[in-house]
Formats: sequence, structure tokens, C-alpha cells
Amino acid sequence: MELSLQHIVYLLLVVCTGLSAGLCFTWFNSVTPGIGRLDDLDFLMSFQQMNRAILNPAFFAVFFGPFFLGLVNLFLFKNTSSSFWWWLLIAFLIYFVGVVLVTVLGNVPLNEILDKHNLKTLNEVKIKDLRNTFETKWNQLHFIRTITSILSFITLVILTTQITK
Repeated sequence: MELSLQHIVYLLLVVCTGLSAGLCFTWFNSVTPGIGRLDDLDFLMSFQQMNRAILNPAFFAVFFGPFFLGLVNLFLFKNTSSSFWWWLLIAFLIYFVGVVLVTVLGNVPLNEILDKHNLKTLNEVKIKDLRNTFETKWNQLHFIRTITSILSFITLVILTTQITK
């Protein structure tokens, strides 16, 4: 089978979405439960450092790749079968709403609240309050990101059976 530009761009979309789903699952499955066992100060300090470290080109490519590649794929496949295009749109919308919007409107503001604090200057009560403000809400939002990134990825994988038809 010869790979066209459409196929290559679609493959990139599937790979980036899979990587994003894997990142979300790994974070949900091991990172947050692991640091959740730390005391309040160590938890907050660890989360601050991870939030700062993850902001790098590889993360941005994996995280925003499905959004931009999804738009490109919707354009490239606009003249294909109606059901394929609609399922592609559904996968795109699941990722956009459940991952991108939840992150931008939910997780990032919580990260910014955490980041603006100099944790070493806060007393024990303020540390506990900050963790209570942050942890449960952040984890709930991240659960949404995990489920929706996986659903988007599964949809795209299933669609690969239709791409050659």
C-alpha cells in the first residue's frame, strides 16, 4: 500500500493522540496516586516541580498535536465518506473538549494557583488549605482528560480500518 499525504498525516494524528492518552493514563495511574501518599508540603512541592518540568517542546507537541493534526485531517478528509469524516470529527471534538478545554479552563488555572505560592514560606494550615483546594479538583479534571483522550484514541484506531476503503 502506498502512503499518501492523507495517510501520513492521519498516522501522525493517531500516534500523537495515543501518546497523549498514554501520558494521561500514566499520570492518572501512577503519578498522582504516588505523590498523593506524600505529606502536604512534599506533595505540593512535587506537583509544582512536575508542572514546571512538563512544559517542554515534546509535551506541547504531544498535547497540542492531536488538536492541530485533527484540524488538518478534517480538512484533508473532507471529501471522503461521510461516516468516516463524522467519526473523525467526533474523535476531534472528544479530544478538544475533554482534553484541551478541560486543561486550559481547569487544570492550568489550578496549576497557576499552585505555582504562584512560595511553599517554603507558608505555614502548615495554609499548606493544608492549598492542597485541599488543589488536589481533588485537579485529579477530577485529569480523570476527564484521561477518559476522553483514550476514547478519542480508540475512535481513531477503529477508523484506521476505514481509511483504506
